[in-house]
Amino acid sequence: MHFQRAPYAQTKLLRAVTGVIYDVIVDVRKSSPTYGKWEGFILSEYNHRQLLVPKGFAHGFVTLTPNVNVAYKVDGYYNPEADGGIAFDDPDLAINWPMPVEHLILSEKDKHHPQLKDADLNFVYGKD
Repeated sequence: MHFQRAPYAQTKLLRAVTGVIYDVIVDVRKSSPTYGKWEGFILSEYNHRQLLVPKGFAHGFVTLTPNVNVAYKVDGYYNPEADGGIAFDDPDLAINWPMPVEHLILSEKDKHHPQLKDADLNFVYGKD
């Protein structure tokens, strides 16, 4: 689950151009009434849905079909120093992924993200 810390946080708009993904967002804004809560969405070339991921939310997805292409629009540039993440399998989040997590293929970086309770977060609910 990825995000960029403020002041380099990004709002993202994404869609699956080809294939199907299961996309999850998690509220990581401290003091938010939905802090640590997640929502999942199916985005596909067939349903044409788009997802707006606001600043202060971590985001990640799994592909459900081969040959997936995802298009992103973001409102700011990527800043490697602001890059952050949380573990996709954090037991406190209990994200219901649509396949056994042991079948997921992760980058080395994604294998080592901390749990939400240990993440370096600087988002505060009610502040941009």
